[in-house]
Amino acid sequence: MNAITKRTDITTSDEGAEVEPMEIDPKIFDLYDEFCHSDMDRRTFLSRAAALGILGGVAMATSLLPRYAEAAMIKFTDSRIKATYVEYDSPGGNSGQMRGYLVQPRGEGPFSAIIVIHENRGLNPHIEDVARRAAVEGFLAFAPDGLYPIGGYPGNDEDGKVMQKSLDRGKLFIDLMNGAKFVKSHALSNGKLGATGFCYGGGVTNALAVHMGADLQAGVPFYGAAAKAEDVGSIQAPLLIHYAEDDKRINAMKEGYESALKTAGKSFESYVYPGTRHGFHNNSTPRFNEAQAKIAWERTIAHFKKHLT
Repeated sequence: MNAITKRTDITTSDEGAEVEPMEIDPKIFDLYDEFCHSDMDRRTFLSRAAALGILGGVAMATSLLPRYAEAAMIKFTDSRIKATYVEYDSPGGNSGQMRGYLVQPRGEGPFSAIIVIHENRGLNPHIEDVARRAAVEGFLAFAPDGLYPIGGYPGNDEDGKVMQKSLDRGKLFIDLMNGAKFVKSHALSNGKLGATGFCYGGGVTNALAVHMGADLQAGVPFYGAAAKAEDVGSIQAPLLIHYAEDDKRINAMKEGYESALKTAGKSFESYVYPGTRHGFHNNSTPRFNEAQAKIAWERTIAHFKKHLT
């Protein structure tokens, strides 16, 4: 996808007048992807945007930084849900104790359970919002914070990604898998479990399918790293795999992963969403593609309802 892309949100000037959406150069999008997935700090990100020599490049780069308060689709005060933070034991993890965001639908239950796995920066407000969206659809949703052993999500993604990188990766996965076991066995759960996640969390979703086997009933990774071909045989959950069209790093794994799933006779569907970039489901930044994110989410909920209810 080489064309300049427009923002999907409408901004207003200081006087309250509507301003035309900003057009963002693909080089700025690529730089932002590098910023999200590397040690690059914000100052370097903005200085490198300026160095590209693109008119308005710094403004474009700044516009890509998330706006969580404006992006929330389901408020935490929504009468259809009840949201709270809970702790759970996590033997073998980074500290033995974890915390997550539990959202239950209105009603007494039991409910099918879904674990929502964050990106590479901890439990930020967008992932909490995704958990609320799942609860509105009738699922007991749980979003663990992998950063809890070192203080929890720090309130911004830049520090969050540095904190997450500092953790033992294997123990972090154990902490998240223990979160899946926690919500699956929760008193409000009917014992059926689905998993979804985004970017890093999409890779964790694939890994949970491998490590949990028949204990996971459905998986929906969004643009996440594929499971190793030699591990695919352990997968029992039907998978719904979402890819962005312009996502070279993740899409390089697509053919091998799908070939391994087919060879092993596993149940899966995969979709590549046209005109999208990595992170297209996240509506807090201009990478968001409203039309394609809506389709992907509707497919996600349908997949969970089919296999968990």
